Amino acid sequence: MRTPKRTLAIETATEACSVAVFEGDQLLAGQHVVLGRGHAERLVPMIQALPDNGKADRILVSLGPGSFTGVRIGIAAARALGFAWDADVQGYPTLTLLAAMAQSERPDAPLMVCMNGGHGEWFVQNYSHGSNPESEVQSLTPDEAVAVCNYQVIAGNRAQEMADQLGGQSVALNILPDARKTYLLREAHLTTNLAPIYGRGPDAKLPTG
Repeated sequence: MRTPKRTLAIETATEACSVAVFEGDQLLAGQHVVLGRGHAERLVPMIQALPDNGKADRILVSLGPGSFTGVRIGIAAARALGFAWDADVQGYPTLTLLAAMAQSERPDAPLMVCMNGGHGEWFVQNYSHGSNPESEVQSLTPDEAVAVCNYQVIAGNRAQEMADQLGGQSVALNILPDARKTYLLREAHLTTNLAPIYGRGPDAKLPTG
């Protein structure tokens, strides 16, 4: 893979939609908007508003877990732009970006990331120092999620709910993933495999037999 001079980052896995362009590790421009829905309509104009229409040597895109639709929109855009620009495209796990963001505020503290997972469940994952995941991401009920939480620092859009259930000295960092913070990711967090990380099985299942 080529050493990138300029990187475009795309984050669409949650209710937030964000883009950013970097020269090396230096942020040139970016935008972060909490939409709820409508990522498909907003993403391309947001990229076009970046310097040089966001054109870059490398594209980073969130792989999820999160919104099924949002994840697919981001990956499709990254693939299309990578083809058009002959750019390298790499993905990263959404929860790992959140862990890196949280540990930048609480220097290298081990923590749990807790995000809305749909159907009343939460996506959860414990992280040790250096934003290293200790296990696979899980989609669990709130009670199940509390049972597997190893740490007092909780980050994500369900962090406060988790901290309230844990009680004690728990600290909630209510944050959403932000493409402008992807410089915090390490090369070990990135992959050329752009398969979405869904975190749970599909809602619709084929009949047996």
